[in-house]
Amino acid sequence: MSAGKTAAKTTKQKKAEYFERLVSYLETYPRILVVTCDNIGSAHMQKIRRALRGKAVLLMGKNTMIRRAIRMNAHRNELWNNILPLIFGNVGLVFTKQDLSEVRDAVQSLRVPAAAKAGIFAPKDVFVPKGMTTLEPTKTSFLQALNIASKINKGQIELLNDTHLIKKGERVGSSEAALLQMLDVKPFEYGLLAVNVYDNGSVYDPAVLDLKDSDIVAKFGAGVAKVASLSLALNYPTLPAFPHVVLRGFKNLAAIAVETAYDFKQVQKLKDFVKNPTAFAVAAAPAAAPAAGGAKKAEAPKVEEKPKEPSDEPASFDLFG
Repeated sequence: MSAGKTAAKTTKQKKAEYFERLVSYLETYPRILVVTCDNIGSAHMQKIRRALRGKAVLLMGKNTMIRRAIRMNAHRNELWNNILPLIFGNVGLVFTKQDLSEVRDAVQSLRVPAAAKAGIFAPKDVFVPKGMTTLEPTKTSFLQALNIASKINKGQIELLNDTHLIKKGERVGSSEAALLQMLDVKPFEYGLLAVNVYDNGSVYDPAVLDLKDSDIVAKFGAGVAKVASLSLALNYPTLPAFPHVVLRGFKNLAAIAVETAYDFKQVQKLKDFVKNPTAFAVAAAPAAAPAAGGAKKAEAPKVEEKPKEPSDEPASFDLFG
């Protein structure tokens, strides 16, 4: 009886220590990567922990314990409640203060090849290429059951076509798994995979970490252009449309000034150009004509030209002066 109480007390102590550790991580680290950890062995997990040493802290645990610890301590920081919807499936938490994209790359870089086991869901498509194999001729009936065309060539089986053996998202059959094992093919890779990001209370998809500053600026520019277009079409004033409205107004004023005697500084060059376009023309240098019949003519003596004084007349005009 006493041994049972001692064991129960030890279990409670372990839970209390786990809760305390999780809460301390939440208070210390503002950024969290939620990662899936399917089909990962203990040795592989130790390698991942060593790779993250000094960059991040990996914490595993039962989902019910993680949710309970967060709910019990949510009064310390209400933003922790945003983590609760992310805790489902076989997941772990990677706590860090460093750049999330670097930590994500470090987490996902350690992947190991794995065989296709019957019954699991395929994480990607699997193809068997055509060509010679190491299978014995007795396996032809096995291949026929999988609708794989083959023939016997020099005592070995040759596959005649590329075969889409397993489709992504479907369960791996026992026959498909057996064939890949015979071919000694390990088509899958397993490791930690980031599925969600918690950053100072904000939750978003890990794909956001791949965005560069130039991508964000381009998306923002595209959004501003759409707002400006909609504003101009509806005649509704907005800040993005303001430069276009001003430019349109200036064009109208310039058109009136050209047709009337009304003058203002910014339109003076335009009016001068309309009155005398040739004054703004730039003389093009005449191209040398090739000699007829291929005969070389005597070159005229070169005359040194004095550098021309800079002209006061502008080479081109600017609507805005």
